[in-house]
This record gives sequence, C-alpha cells and structure tokens, in this order.
Amino acid sequence: MYHPYFRGKQYELITIRENAQRLAKAGFLPIIEPVRESLGGLQKALKAVCEAKGKVVVVVNPHYGDHSAGGDSISTLLADGFLDTPGVEAGVLLKNGMSLADAMGCFEAHKAHSPTLIHAGFTDGKGLADALGNELGAARHVFIDEHSSKLYRRHFKDGHRVLVKDGFERRRNRDHPDSEFFSDLHITYADDGMDGFGDFLTVGDDYSESGGPAYAIAIHLTFIDPAADDAMFIYHFKSDRMDTPTDPAGKFAEALEKLVAAVDAPGSKIYPTEAVAEFKALREKAHFPGLGYVKKLSMQHHIETMARYFA
Repeated sequence: MYHPYFRGKQYELITIRENAQRLAKAGFLPIIEPVRESLGGLQKALKAVCEAKGKVVVVVNPHYGDHSAGGDSISTLLADGFLDTPGVEAGVLLKNGMSLADAMGCFEAHKAHSPTLIHAGFTDGKGLADALGNELGAARHVFIDEHSSKLYRRHFKDGHRVLVKDGFERRRNRDHPDSEFFSDLHITYADDGMDGFGDFLTVGDDYSESGGPAYAIAIHLTFIDPAADDAMFIYHFKSDRMDTPTDPAGKFAEALEKLVAAVDAPGSKIYPTEAVAEFKALREKAHFPGLGYVKKLSMQHHIETMARYFA
C-alpha cells in the first residue's frame, strides 16, 4: 500500500503524530529518516503510531542530517523503547558506496526489528540478493526510483517490493506553475510489479537544512482528477508579491485567498479535507501560523486525499 517517506524535521514528525490514527486506519506505512540530533520528537511520533496500532519504518543509518555519520542513537532508541513493539520496524538505507559487508552487517544488527531494505543507490544487487538467501522473500524492499534501475530491482522480485517516486518538482516558489502533474503511481504501481508505492509528499526528496528568505509564499495542495484516469496533480497557490522577502503573513494571505477560491469553485476536484477546513479557518481569522505549520497542513491534506482514494 502507500508508504509516505518523511525526513524527520519537526513539522514532519508532528504530521505523523497528529495523523497516526488516520495512517493506521488506512493501512499506510510511513517511513521516517531522522535528520535531527534530538530524538524526542521521533519518540513521540513512534508512540503515537503504536497507540494507534499502526506501523512505521525508522531509518537507522540516515543519509542526511545530524545522524548521517552514524545512527547509533537511533538504534539505541529502537532497542530500548520499542523492542517489543511489532509496529516499529528498522529501515536499512542502502546507499551508493556502501559495501556488501556493511549492508548485511546493518541488516543482521537490526533483525529484531524486521528490517526493511531501502534501495537508494546501492549497486551490488546480485551480491545482496545472494547474501540474503531465504531471507530475501521475507523482507520488504523499498526502491527509491531515481536511485534503483529496473535491472537492479529484478534481483529482488521474490520479496515484497515498494516503489517510491518523488512527485514534487523542487523550484523557487515564484517559478512553480499554477498546477501540474504529480503522480500516477497510486494507480500503476502493480503494473511495475510492485506490492506498494510511496512518495515524498508535498515536500520532495531534495533535502536542505533550511531555505533562504521566501520572496514568494506558496501553498501546495494535491488532488486526484477523475477526468484524467484518477492521476494526481498538484496546485501551487502563490502570493501575488514576489519581489522582496518582507511581509510573509501578508503574502500567505494572498496565497490563501487563491486556495479558498479554488476549493469553493464549482466542480472543484480538491477533496475537502480537515486540512482544507483548517486553511479556511486561518483565512477567517486572518492568521499566519508560520511556514512550518503551512507545510504540515499541506502534507496532512495529501495523506487525507490518499486515504480517501483507497477507502
């Protein structure tokens, strides 16, 4: 089914925590790659998932952020706090330049947490498949589309396979079109021989610690279009002013006006989610909650839209 891939920034972890019940009910399995040294937010998110009787994969050897040099503290958190919790699984990120011995060593070290293998640039697919032996079929294999070829994926055809594609095009906010294609993977993943699919929500795979000053404010909302074979598209509601980094609250109000107009337009294809209702409430109160909160609502809307599609 659906595997949303989160980097563990504050508002991404809050999104998981606040949507734990929704994710569990829909049968979605989020993947978290922790990027912050402090693991308090991650621990709260994992507890919320467990309380909702959901499942989650936690990357124990992140590529980005504060744990990129080693994820020992993440492994310790899983071992000390979630060893007897079947819903919390370890994710082993298989990166370019990683040796077969290191890949298998990480897999073996986290067997108690039913490790998921995340293929993200690792090149020795045949060697890994041979080393896994009978365990290949029992493991979940998540393939990051941009970093795993079809030829590479063939080595793992006997396992449970998930394809993750990035549907979000990274640009300056001012350069986004008003709307564009996002993904059709929710429809076509089985055609690719996959058992599930995923994406990087409305954030994208490109990682940065922090953005520069926002000359334009943009709110990103996905929608499924029945007239286009249920393909998913994304709106980029942009502020009118884009020349200076001043007045983010006023620019948010400009973008929000466009969002509400699109939601209320006759024949709108935007699903009226709880996140959309909160956007409308922010407009009524003329309140700017900060860009992190706006990103959280955008991600929540995406999750709600996926949940509705598969309901």
